[in-house]
Amino acid sequence: MNTKILMTLSAVVMGVAGIVLSFLPQELLGYFNKTTPVQTEVLTVQILGALYFAFAMVNWTAKANLIGGIYGRPIAIGNLAHFTIGSLALLKGYTSINNSYFLIPTIAYIVFAVCFAVVFFRHPLKENEA
Repeated sequence: MNTKILMTLSAVVMGVAGIVLSFLPQELLGYFNKTTPVQTEVLTVQILGALYFAFAMVNWTAKANLIGGIYGRPIAIGNLAHFTIGSLALLKGYTSINNSYFLIPTIAYIVFAVCFAVVFFRHPLKENEA
């Protein structure tokens, strides 16, 4: 599997999410029918945005490295844990609330979780060995 494409896509998705969560928290909470967001909710969403953006920067800077090997294994397991736990939470949210807002993020998280599981559990190959 070409990890450069996977790392770039995950970095872009998380980077966009991080920017939106960091700079538009009140608008985002209002979009989800939260009429008057409390300041602590706004702060929590902004911190979540910082987390997403930081994770995106880690993936962006590691995209040229061999992911899944001895040095890239922590990045692979971090992404696997994030996307697996996130996909399970989003799947639970989508099935219990039955809100269509959760469908696209749920599908994206499941796809990323499967891709990072493949990267984590397979032996990495360099481009010229594949």
